[in-house]
Amino acid sequence: MSLKQKFNYFDAFERQADLACQEAELLIEIIEQFRTSEALLDDIKRAHEIEHAADMVCHDIFDAVSADFITPIDREDIISLTQSMDDILDYMEGTIQRFYMFDVQSMHPRALDFAQLLLKSCEALKAAAVEFKNFKNAKKLNPLIVEVGDVEEEADDLFFTVMHDLYTSARKDASPSADPHDVREEAVDVFIWDKLFQRMENTADTCERASDIMRSIVMKYA
Repeated sequence: MSLKQKFNYFDAFERQADLACQEAELLIEIIEQFRTSEALLDDIKRAHEIEHAADMVCHDIFDAVSADFITPIDREDIISLTQSMDDILDYMEGTIQRFYMFDVQSMHPRALDFAQLLLKSCEALKAAAVEFKNFKNAKKLNPLIVEVGDVEEEADDLFFTVMHDLYTSARKDASPSADPHDVREEAVDVFIWDKLFQRMENTADTCERASDIMRSIVMKYA
């Protein structure tokens, strides 16, 4: 009688991080090739397929946590890391969906900059996830965790600048002689991009949160 293959949590974490990179790459592709919100439906389907694959990995991890008598790290840490990884995908899929739901008419010139930072963050997190299996000897892992935090700081700086520019440019355009219709359209655009950039920032924050969980696990087992 053969023994059941033991679930590999670390391979699952790598898979989650890889899917996050795929979603970030799709986000960049959508921004670079954007025409109209109506043309996004196929891309939204692709984004959901990636996110659904990530959900399946998440479910597999939770099933294993429930079934396994012994896990390689504390169950609570596995659950926290899994949920944070899954949240990254949820945020990016939600961003792509909102391009359609908000009927975005044109891409903000800094949207691509933000999406590229998200890919950079996901790639740094993936590198950390690949090395995470060696968490008890974390000489290689620790710098990778730090890199995720460094990218998050870049995202913070970009968010700070973009939000300032978003609101100051809107005020400059809202002169007394401006067409009321144009003013309303400008206000709608500000609202839309406020929400979208906030969601992108939340994605970067969640990447850092996942890396922070890795760091806390390393410290726990040091």
